[in-house]
Amino acid sequence: MVDAAIPSHAEPIRAERLAAFSRVSTTDLDEAAEAIGRIFCPHVLDPVQRSWPDFHAQHNCAALNGCSVNYVSYGGSVAIDPGCLDRFFLLQIPLQGGARIDTGGRTIEVSAGRSASLLSPTMPTQMVWHDHCAKLILLVERQLVEQRAAALAEKSGVAIEFDPRIDLNTPFGVALRSQIEYLAELAERCGPGQQISPMIAATLRDSIIGLLLTGQRHTLTDNIERLPARLGPLPSVLRKARDYLEAHATQPLDLERLAREAGIGIRSLQLGFRRHFGMSISDALLDIRLTHLQARLMCAAPGQRVTDLAFDLGFTHLSRMANVYRQRYGESPSETLRRHR
Repeated sequence: MVDAAIPSHAEPIRAERLAAFSRVSTTDLDEAAEAIGRIFCPHVLDPVQRSWPDFHAQHNCAALNGCSVNYVSYGGSVAIDPGCLDRFFLLQIPLQGGARIDTGGRTIEVSAGRSASLLSPTMPTQMVWHDHCAKLILLVERQLVEQRAAALAEKSGVAIEFDPRIDLNTPFGVALRSQIEYLAELAERCGPGQQISPMIAATLRDSIIGLLLTGQRHTLTDNIERLPARLGPLPSVLRKARDYLEAHATQPLDLERLAREAGIGIRSLQLGFRRHFGMSISDALLDIRLTHLQARLMCAAPGQRVTDLAFDLGFTHLSRMANVYRQRYGESPSETLRRHR
């Protein structure tokens, strides 16, 4: 059993996320290890000796297709040994307290508001969560990440291992935390009785995977970054891709399928959009969806709402959608709807 002093300033958890999705809430050590192990993976859970009076475990989990967003907290300090995660990647963002993590031959420290950890499935891991640590955690299936990495790098059969420490105060870290928190917020709004739209969930999940693979170093980073040197003129494949986006504007952005339809690798396709259209693939899809949204608003049936039309087209951030819509058309979506009724 690990032995360490608990700082006198440690305080109970105050802000609980995903409270309606409670899976585990207990002060029993064996129950916590067994129940949380069923959700994540079997692991050894051991309170630090002086933490016995403070021990409790809380795990809230909203399951989505290919991923889950979780809130996990432990009272006091606990040692956790999951070994290799095997089936999934685990992004852990501390909301309170901190943790010492040994993974892949490195020891890193993470703490609330400063840093997060990204655990890879092939790297053995041991952790000590301290100061009543609470984390917002994203679990993503290994296959989804490795398929996207292979498509981006145009190289398959490689196990992806990330640099495990993420600085939350870099632009990448801020964007990543914002995406995870928005996913948790959507789950909280819907509640356990109403599932998040599969289109929206898939779009957010794939956006996060793409952000991780292009913003955080991993085993295929160099391959992805070398692709621009091989990029040549791609007008015909880009036209195919643009036509595909037009025809499937209401569906989640599936980069792998888009690249297959165009006959090119994902990274080359991304760079081609930047070079020839002056925008990212996501921005191109946004442009198409805005055009479709305006057309639907102008011929909306009685009782149809902006929110419903926007969600049907795959918009996830309604306030952002309204802002870019106003920038493009000089009025809000609701004003367009009112003018054409």
